[in-house]
Amino acid sequence: MMTTDYYTYDYDFGAEPCNYHKDGQHFLPVLYSLYFVVGFLGNMLVLWVILRGAQMKSMTDVSLLNLAIADLLLLFTLPFLAHYARDTWVFGNFMCGLVLGVYYIGFYAGIFFIVLMSIDRYLAIVHAVFALRVRSKMFGILASTGIWILAIASSFPELVHLGIEIEETVVCNAYPKNGNHNEVRSSAFIKMNIFGLLFPLIIVGFCYSMVLQRLQTIRSSKKLAIRLVVVVMVVFFCCWIPYNIAALLKALELKHILNPSCEESKSIQLALQATEALAYSHSCINPFLYVFVGEKFRKHFFRLLSQTPCVHVQCLKSYMTQAAGSVYSRSTSVDERVSMNGRGA
Repeated sequence: MMTTDYYTYDYDFGAEPCNYHKDGQHFLPVLYSLYFVVGFLGNMLVLWVILRGAQMKSMTDVSLLNLAIADLLLLFTLPFLAHYARDTWVFGNFMCGLVLGVYYIGFYAGIFFIVLMSIDRYLAIVHAVFALRVRSKMFGILASTGIWILAIASSFPELVHLGIEIEETVVCNAYPKNGNHNEVRSSAFIKMNIFGLLFPLIIVGFCYSMVLQRLQTIRSSKKLAIRLVVVVMVVFFCCWIPYNIAALLKALELKHILNPSCEESKSIQLALQATEALAYSHSCINPFLYVFVGEKFRKHFFRLLSQTPCVHVQCLKSYMTQAAGSVYSRSTSVDERVSMNGRGA
């Protein structure tokens, strides 16, 4: 949950406010710009391959497509936030509401689609027979529609308060500038920990623990498949857990459960900025983590690439094939063998 007003000062009504220096202006603009370029190119390539190559034949394709869209929504906000981290908000009230609205919806949608992909893999491996009926394109579209609705609903009440405030500087924020400011902000942090970490952790942990148990019964390619599952879980939670911890500390501070000094409060705010920047990197990693090491994706990608006037297509194909390895392809073959075993059962 973006802490937009950490660029100015904290609102502690009835007490002396603690002025925060813009420590993030030294590293956030560079990181956000880098994330935007890498993430935009990667996720646009995902859209190109899925829409032109894979053509969305299964729930997995639909989930990957929507995950890329959610990541692009989040990445869309980064150029504005990069400038905001360096200077005051100069884009007006409408763009403030648009940027923050897109941010919140993309934030929750990205996490929820990762959960959906975990459920999809769980069904494919653990309940192969049942998966034949529900892992279709139509079910994927219905599930994705539900997730977008849930992401919008999860973005309230922040969506109600979007706008700029003119104090010492122009501030773009999602919290009311009145006596309820700290209460709304702390509630938003707690809500983010519940919907953005706790529930996903429980669901993803359950799904992948069942997957790992099922893979124990498969001898060939077992280690590579388990390695992929572990990487998926570790990368996701390594990106988001630090920010959720920092956000929880800030929520406890706003509720006066913690009473840090001004310097300690500044440290918490700086931790929010740094860990939030780390969390953003997940939108750049997603295309590589979920798609680029997939045999199916590589096949469609190279087929489309061969149709373009690229002189170095063969060199690029050879390089990417060697770099990508066969982790995902091995796990895909495991999925297929499990499905075959399920059909034969």
